Amino acid sequence: MWLYWILLALLLLAVLRKLLGGSSSPNPFSADCRRPPAPLVTDKDVRKKVIKQAFSAAKVPENLDAVVIGSGIGGLAAAVLLSKAGKRVLVLEQHGKAGGCCHTFSEKGFEFDVGIHYIGQIGERSLMRFLVDQLTEGQLQWSKMPSVFDAVVLGEPGNGKTYRLYSGKKEYVEGLKKQFPDEAVAIDKFVRLVKRVAQGVTHMTILKMVPVPLVKFLSRTGLLAWFSPFLKMTSRSLTDVVSELTTNEELRAVFSYIFPTYGVVPASASFSLHAILVDHYMEGAWYPRGGPSEIAFHTIPVIKQAGGAVLTKAAVQSILVNADGKACGVSVQKGQDLVNVFAPIVISDAGIFNTYERLLPAEIRTLPDIQAQLHMVDHGLAGFSVFIGLKGSKEELGLEGTNYFIYSHQNLDEAMNCFLTASREEAAENIPMLFVTSPSSKDPTWQERYPGKSTLCILAFAQYEWFEEWKDETVQKRGAEYESLKNTMVESVLKTVLKLYPHIEDKIECISSGSPLTNQHYIASPKGEIYGAAHSISRLQAEATATLRPQTCVPNLYLTGQDVCLCGFMGALQGAVLCASAVLQRNLYIDMLRLWRNSPANNSKKKD
Repeated sequence: MWLYWILLALLLLAVLRKLLGGSSSPNPFSADCRRPPAPLVTDKDVRKKVIKQAFSAAKVPENLDAVVIGSGIGGLAAAVLLSKAGKRVLVLEQHGKAGGCCHTFSEKGFEFDVGIHYIGQIGERSLMRFLVDQLTEGQLQWSKMPSVFDAVVLGEPGNGKTYRLYSGKKEYVEGLKKQFPDEAVAIDKFVRLVKRVAQGVTHMTILKMVPVPLVKFLSRTGLLAWFSPFLKMTSRSLTDVVSELTTNEELRAVFSYIFPTYGVVPASASFSLHAILVDHYMEGAWYPRGGPSEIAFHTIPVIKQAGGAVLTKAAVQSILVNADGKACGVSVQKGQDLVNVFAPIVISDAGIFNTYERLLPAEIRTLPDIQAQLHMVDHGLAGFSVFIGLKGSKEELGLEGTNYFIYSHQNLDEAMNCFLTASREEAAENIPMLFVTSPSSKDPTWQERYPGKSTLCILAFAQYEWFEEWKDETVQKRGAEYESLKNTMVESVLKTVLKLYPHIEDKIECISSGSPLTNQHYIASPKGEIYGAAHSISRLQAEATATLRPQTCVPNLYLTGQDVCLCGFMGALQGAVLCASAVLQRNLYIDMLRLWRNSPANNSKKKD
C-alpha cells in the first residue's frame, strides 16, 4: 500500500512539473502591452474596415501558421494569443461582421447587442481584466453597472414582488437579509457554500491539462471529490441544494434566479456551475464602453499587426485533412467556388457539434474518440430575442442599467418545465421567464452616439423544435405561419415589459425579434443554442470535463470557445487560453500570472 501511494505521489509531481514547466515557444505574455486608451472611434466607415473585411482569396495572408474558424471571443482571443507569440493567424467568420456573440447590429437607426449583456470579475485590478487588457492592448474600456446589478421579479411586474441583488459581498448579503429578515442563517450558508465551491473553478482548468487517464483514476478513487468542494458538488443539483437551505420558496427562487445565464433549469443544473455564476457577479458587473462590438474592434488589429487577418462572409465548408490524417487547412465557400486555405494548425470556434458532425470528413466523424466526446454532450436550450428601439433618453423613459429577471411563478422548475413541454402555440402565449436589459442605459457613451434614443433587449428560452419546420426556408422569407408564431411571442413579451416600463408604450419606434433559426443563421448554432453544448450535470463531471479539451484525436486540429470550458464571455475566453496553451505547448496561465504579479498596478496594490 505504501508503494502504491509513493508511486501516485511521484506521478502527480511529474504532472505538476509539466504543468508549471516552461516551453521553447514564444511567450505571449512576455511584456505588458497596455497603452493609454485612444478616443472612442464612432466613424462607421473606419469601424467597417476593421470588423467587416469580406473574404477573398487575395486577402488570405501567405505562410499562415494557423487558421481559426469563427470570430467569437473564443476564436479571436486564441488568435490574438498566437499572434502575440509571433504566429500569423487567419480568422474566418461566416457572418458579415466579426465578433460572434460579441457583435452588434443596426436597424432603423438603433444599435443592438446580441450576446454581451454584462460581465463580472473585471474590475481594474482583477486578473481577468488584466487578461482582456493584454488582448486589446488596454484599449477596451469598461463601465461599472449600478449597485443593484440584477433584480428578480416573482409574478407580474407591478403586482409581484421584486428582489434586488447588490454589488459587493457585504452588500449582497446585507441586501438579501433586509429583504428576507427571517432567513439570515440560510443566506449565510448559501453565500459561504457559493464561495467555497466557486474557488475550485481552477480545478476544472487543471483537469483539462493533466492526462485524461490520471483524471479517470483520481475520479474513480474518490480523491478528486475529497480534494475539491467544486468537484464534489458537480453532481448535486441546484434545486436539491437550495431546498436543503430553506423552505422559503421565494428565497429559493432568488438563490436560483441566475440560471438563464447558463441555460439549464435548476433541477438539472449542477450547483458547482451555479456557484461560479453567483460568485462571478457578487462584486458587481461591467459593460463595455461603446458596446460589445468594441471587443472585436480592439482585438483584430493585434492579429493584423502580426501579419494575420480576420475575414468575414467566409463560410467554412469543411476542414481539410491530409493523407496522414492530419488537419491541414479549411475549404471556404466563395460564391459558387470553394477556396482552399492551408495552414499547419486548424482551430475551431464553431462548437463541438459543427466541428465534429459537419466540418470533418465523413470517415473521421465516425472515429471512436470523436463519437465518445459527442456522446458526452447534448444541444443546449435555444433562445428567443426581442430588440426594441425607443424614442427618448433613459431618464425620460424611466429605464435603468439594472437587469431584470422576470418569472411568472416562484417555482422556477415547474414554470420552466410546463413551458418547455407545451405546444408551441400555448408556449408562445405563456412565457414564464424573461431577461430584460437596457444596453443603452449601461453604456455612458450611448447618448453621445445616439442622442434621444434608447434600447431594450429581452431574452427568453424556446424549443428549437417549435421552429424546425422552417429551417430550410430563406431568411426573412419563411412565410406567414412562422411570422405569426414569432409575433405571438413578441406580443407576449411586450405585455410583460410594458408592465415593467409603462412609460415606453407610445415611444416604440422599432421592434425586431430573433428565433432559434435566427441564431442558427447568424451565429451558426446548430439548433439555435444560446450557450453551445448543454451545461448539464453530466458535462460537469470530472471525466467529461477532462475529455472535452482543446486537443482532438485529429492531429493539428484544436477546439476553442465555450464548448471547451464554460459558457459566456469569460468561459469562452478560458477556452481560448487553454487552446493557445495547447498549441504553443506552454502553460499560459503561469505566464499571465507572472506578468500580472509584476505589473506596476498590482505592485502598488501590494504596497497599499
